Amino acid sequence: MGYIPTIEQIDQLHRAIAPSEAAYELIHTHCVIVATIGCQIARRQNALFTRRCTLPKGETVPATGGVEGGEIPPRLIDEHLVMIGGLVHDIGTYRVLKHDGSDGEELKFSKKRYILHGLKGYEYLLDEGVDESIAQFCRNHTGVGLTREDVERQGLPLPPGDYAPMNLEQEIVMYADKFHSKSVPPKFLTVDAYTARAERFGEENRQRWLDLVAKYGVPDIAALAAKYQMRMI
Repeated sequence: MGYIPTIEQIDQLHRAIAPSEAAYELIHTHCVIVATIGCQIARRQNALFTRRCTLPKGETVPATGGVEGGEIPPRLIDEHLVMIGGLVHDIGTYRVLKHDGSDGEELKFSKKRYILHGLKGYEYLLDEGVDESIAQFCRNHTGVGLTREDVERQGLPLPPGDYAPMNLEQEIVMYADKFHSKSVPPKFLTVDAYTARAERFGEENRQRWLDLVAKYGVPDIAALAAKYQMRMI
């Protein structure tokens, strides 16, 4: 059994692995945004679950924390776990930078090695004594759920296996992650924007994404983009 890190400890874990302040700002900020979106979705899910028996027939639960739609979950969501998972999920991306900002150059990720970032983060957290339940948020968030078949069919440089969420909290973080990109400069993505990205990997991948949208609802991305003063596509 490892330990469950506090928010302060997660910040220390980020700073310990970040090769530059610029890398820390880009990646840690992305993780904060994903944790924020994830918690909004978790609250929405819990609101739907709580009202499942008391909502008058024909009525719907009003938007919760800016999130509209979504389906009633089978249980309450652990919002704290979603927050912790969101804050660590991309910590492995520090290890797949091509230009890491240490000499002032613009940050750039390695396209060939980027797919490894989930596994790198998972291994880093385990090495630091973090519990498996938290480290899995790194391993299991890429795309809309990488299966063993996906890995083999696409010839990805990953050990054969499933890299898909193991529980609802991991799935929420994976979903929330799709609404924000660590591009330079970073940006927010609408549902339609990510649908176009998902479609590049085939109709099945696109449908997985649309199923997640139906399941978890749609966050207010425009409000988040305004809050963080970032562009939205």
